[in-house]
Amino acid sequence: MIHPSRFHSPWWARNPHVQTIMAKYLHRTRIDTRRERLELPDGDFVDLAWALPVLDEHRPLVLLFHGLEGCVESHYARGMMAALHRKGWQPVLMHFRGCSGEPNRYLQAYHSGAIEDPHYVLELLRQRYPERPMAAIGGNMLINYLAEHKRHPLCAAVVISAPLQLSACADRINSGFSRFYQRYLLNRMKFNWQQRLRRHPHHRWQGNLARIHSLREFDDKITAPIHGFNDAEDYYRRCSGLYKLSGISTPTLVIHAADDPFMNDAVIPDASELPPAITYELSRTGGHVGFMHGQPWRPLYWLEQRVPQWLEKQWLEKQWLAGQWPPYQEKA
Repeated sequence: MIHPSRFHSPWWARNPHVQTIMAKYLHRTRIDTRRERLELPDGDFVDLAWALPVLDEHRPLVLLFHGLEGCVESHYARGMMAALHRKGWQPVLMHFRGCSGEPNRYLQAYHSGAIEDPHYVLELLRQRYPERPMAAIGGNMLINYLAEHKRHPLCAAVVISAPLQLSACADRINSGFSRFYQRYLLNRMKFNWQQRLRRHPHHRWQGNLARIHSLREFDDKITAPIHGFNDAEDYYRRCSGLYKLSGISTPTLVIHAADDPFMNDAVIPDASELPPAITYELSRTGGHVGFMHGQPWRPLYWLEQRVPQWLEKQWLEKQWLAGQWPPYQEKA
């Protein structure tokens, strides 16, 4: 079922680009983290960032997955980790390959349907903390994971501003002012690709980065062939989470803004096809991972209120059903 969101933009942030851009510069929340490197079964690695101080093992654990070319320093990641930590929960962010500030060992990196590394990390965390409630926050990749892995350790999941229809989103970000965001992302993607190529001089890539001017072209020339897809359209078709929502049975909150400059109406699912496990909230405004409200000199970030509120409700319901009481208390 699609629910109208309770979020409303203030007078000073009704423009989606103000929401998207200014959220990055106005968000000054800081949180200390500790890095942990995990060696992967294929010989590569991923880095985790644990919010400090690390809380005891009776507290719920929330695994965060950053967006395209993001990291623990991304404003939305810092803010959400701090909000979760204030609730007395343990946040930990998983960096996708090549996103923690150090190039990975292999040429392959990550993409919107790459669920193997998150699956390995979640299974490892479950082995470490067999009784600990666990949730995850992420984007399109998380939808793919929930649909493909029916048995997993997550009690609940939250998906925010996800490009659930990758082909339509690639077209949207290549039009109008949205090309500003595309240029920023594309420059970072090209830089990281060059870094990986330097570590693998034997790889004779035949392309020309100077001739790649869009995310679709990058995915067609680099992302798709490196990760086993025929082309960009094959990658988009196989990894778009929109077509996999019906297979999700884990309680999942999906949040979108109708004015998100990274996407268009193609990401909005058909309400009749949503399973009971999914709560889909659509706001008229909010931009891309913006959702600022309050006063311009002291903005508030609605996602940092809504997400913990929803997760707490899921955990309280599960505790009540399991006869566990009292519930987890907010950290003083």
